[in-house]
Amino acid sequence: MAFKGNFQHLIEQILVPIASKLNSQRHVSAVKNAFILSFPLTMAGSLMVLINSVFLSPDGFMFKLLQFGKIFPGIVEFQVIFAPVVKGSADIFSILIVFLVARNLAKILNGDDLLTGLTAISVYFIIYPDYFNNDGVNYITTQYTGAQGLFVAILVGLLVGELMSKLSDSKKLEIKMPEQVPPAVARSFKVLIPIIITTVFFSIINYFIRLVAPGGIHELVYSLLQTPLTKMSQSLLSVLVLATISQLLWFMGIHGPNTIAAVRDTMFAEAGNANLLHFSANNTAWGAPYPITYSGLSTAFTEYGGSGCTLGLIIALLIFSKNKESRSIAKLSLGPGLFNINEMVIFGLPIVLNPIYMIPFILTPIVNILIGYMATVVFKIIPPVVLGIPWTTPGPLMPFLGTGGNILALFIGFVCLAVSVLIYSPFVIAANKAKVLEEENN
Repeated sequence: MAFKGNFQHLIEQILVPIASKLNSQRHVSAVKNAFILSFPLTMAGSLMVLINSVFLSPDGFMFKLLQFGKIFPGIVEFQVIFAPVVKGSADIFSILIVFLVARNLAKILNGDDLLTGLTAISVYFIIYPDYFNNDGVNYITTQYTGAQGLFVAILVGLLVGELMSKLSDSKKLEIKMPEQVPPAVARSFKVLIPIIITTVFFSIINYFIRLVAPGGIHELVYSLLQTPLTKMSQSLLSVLVLATISQLLWFMGIHGPNTIAAVRDTMFAEAGNANLLHFSANNTAWGAPYPITYSGLSTAFTEYGGSGCTLGLIIALLIFSKNKESRSIAKLSLGPGLFNINEMVIFGLPIVLNPIYMIPFILTPIVNILIGYMATVVFKIIPPVVLGIPWTTPGPLMPFLGTGGNILALFIGFVCLAVSVLIYSPFVIAANKAKVLEEENN
């Protein structure tokens, strides 16, 4: 108890003041509020993903468990009803964020928030990958309009917000219109020159970036991130490093799992296939030739509720949080979180650029990977997780089903969930105090 009290005191002494200062810093505030404002759309998209992926998809957990295909023939076709909601939320998330970040920053700097936000959208597509032509028709890729483009979206929003606000302050760049001109027209002309300067400036920057990376800044960012990852070999260390990088990327607003997917899948594909062949031949996971794989350690023991084992965070919020806003988000996130959909927590709480939650968000997967490693490789009390499980499978069931139904693996799964709650709890309490301190400062 003394250690717990000292640890909690240490967190509050170090993290709460840092979090309070960071949250009041204008760039962090602009980004944080952008995610909070986009939360309703994030939630709408997440709920549709929940319905389509869990209940209506043939690979969905509830679809298989309740045999919906036999009870309701043709139910799969109903996915087309809910899928468009995702197109209008998660699939354009970067566009929403680039607008909101620039708008929020312009508000703080007393600039024209609406036109600054619109300019940020314009700049985002100025630097976006070029159209590709197919049968005489130009198309634009949606690869970076969703979560995968968040890092660049945040960067553009901050830069445009700063640049537009500074340029708009200059009276020399202001075009004044006669009083009889409608206000909307006068407002547009007032920042016309700053908008032109901003868009042309980013167009020039984009030209030089494309000399190095023909795919533009998005390709440059992801190639720089993925190149070091390709040099890693298969080992416990590689699983830990990949999981840590994935969490760090999420914290910065980059879709971590998508970024490391190509490297991760290439590294562990052969081992995964060999394990499946072993299970098929012997009807058991015991003796699998490759007990260390990313899916067998990271996915099976850490992705309860989604990246960062955020189901543990949701439970910790419901138990320890005194902040009504955080508790409301936790309650709304519990249903999707049971099926590993956690965008509402990552972007609604948020976890992105939140210094208090960064530590447990990274630490929890590391601890749970080590628990899985000890159970499967060191002490060998459960067989390795070798079977592919639908990603919507409720967390603790993953090692149980992935080992072919080992009961002790189910117990280890619940141990990992309990550990995640314990790790997140002191940081939830610290977040409560940081919120109070922030409100007092405001």
